[in-house]
Amino acid sequence: MEIWINPACSKCRSAVRLLDEEGAEYTVRRYLEDVPSPDEIRAVLDRLGLEPWDITRTQEADAKELGLKEWPREPGSRERWISALAGHPKLIQRPIITADDGSAVVARTDEAVRDALGR
Repeated sequence: MEIWINPACSKCRSAVRLLDEEGAEYTVRRYLEDVPSPDEIRAVLDRLGLEPWDITRTQEADAKELGLKEWPREPGSRERWISALAGHPKLIQRPIITADDGSAVVARTDEAVRDALGR
């Protein structure tokens, strides 16, 4: 199990705390420092069953600067979104947990973290 976090994020800290309380074995990836490649982002999206715009933080300054809210959300634009996430990792929703069963979850709630633990 791996968790992508930004240590400055309260939801990330809460997720890590819950994993620790549950005695989970996991690896922390500080994705702002260890930036995921486009291939890694594609793999996580496949595990999540989501599209890149589903995990994009559109209120971030970088998103506004790029004009992401106006970008098409369609299969033909998928790679453009993935490139934006790889180039601006702050735009990636957090935390993301990759579960042992090959799935993943955006773990913004305790319930989502517990769901990942149960997989």
